[in-house]
Amino acid sequence: MKGFYVVDCVVAGVLTAPGAVERVLGADHAPLNQIPVEIDDHALHLCEPGKHPALVATSGARTKGHLLQGLSEGDLARLGFYEESFGRQVQSLTVTLPDGSRADVPSWVAPATLPHEETPCDFETWWTTWQVVALRMAENLIAFYGRKPAAEMGKSLYSMRIRAAAWRDAQAQPLDPERDLSRDVVVHAHRREYINFFAMEEMDLQFRRFDGSLSPVMNRGAALVGAASVLLPYDVARDSVLLIEQFRAPLFMVGDRSPWLWEPPAGLIDPGETPSEAALREAKEEAGLTVSHLEEVGSMYPSSGASGEFIHIFCGLADFSSIVGGGGVPSEGEDIRSKVISFHELMDGVDRRTFRDMPLVTAALWLARHRDRLRAEFG
Repeated sequence: MKGFYVVDCVVAGVLTAPGAVERVLGADHAPLNQIPVEIDDHALHLCEPGKHPALVATSGARTKGHLLQGLSEGDLARLGFYEESFGRQVQSLTVTLPDGSRADVPSWVAPATLPHEETPCDFETWWTTWQVVALRMAENLIAFYGRKPAAEMGKSLYSMRIRAAAWRDAQAQPLDPERDLSRDVVVHAHRREYINFFAMEEMDLQFRRFDGSLSPVMNRGAALVGAASVLLPYDVARDSVLLIEQFRAPLFMVGDRSPWLWEPPAGLIDPGETPSEAALREAKEEAGLTVSHLEEVGSMYPSSGASGEFIHIFCGLADFSSIVGGGGVPSEGEDIRSKVISFHELMDGVDRRTFRDMPLVTAALWLARHRDRLRAEFG
């Protein structure tokens, strides 16, 4: 925060919520004096990147914030890294304190060039839905303080939000009734090693073995992707499925000499979407299909030893004579073509092991079990 004396600053939005500042400054930080204030001529709007509430200059508006007192230079650097990762810039704001006095204090504000929603954000309502995601993102962001410039973190915020939403959903899963994670898994170190579109994390940990003892301390890593939806389109009248083909960089990176893969339409679930909504969207974007009926195939981890990705697989009924568009989203680097094959060609490919996409084979085997029912109900 060049040009400002290191003592106080004002925060708004996420950093006024319980536990947020502590995640940015560190769990062992001494308690801060946080004074409620009103910020003149600014309102909170959901801003890109990250769809987080940020202060936007708005004449006549007044917004609640907190005046943080007694900050060190290191504290301000960490807060600045968090705020500037979202593209916000520091400037002096006028605030009204509880006793009615006014002061000019530095804070972080969305510049006019930062895309944002036109309608101001009701922060309390937003926080009710997004608090777990916002706090998870704060933890992930601050893990790279001192390791990456804040300006480079913005490109990771969209995918970071996807992963944080997937983490929230995973936390909502039922507990294992036979195990107590607080006792049966001991984490000695947790490192966030890499972040971009995907992320890599490592832990040194022990787990409870079946004989009741703890395992030796082991180092394990995981590729963190988020949650995704997969949809195998099936035309009952034609007894056919539609597949798409696209270049898959990971296959090329591991040395595969055929990195173009036939697979069903699929994609990551955007925060706020349901798995079924994501499946329908991907079918439209990648294959140009409007799906009339969805069948759930299953939800699973496709590679639990290496990846945290969780996928929801569907079979979707569609009329292949009404394909409009498709081909993927060019802004996302997608270049996709599609083909329609008969059910018998699909199963021949499974039997001959020519298909190399696990969700495709899973959905195909499901379709083989349910095809007669679908044709009877919808044929």
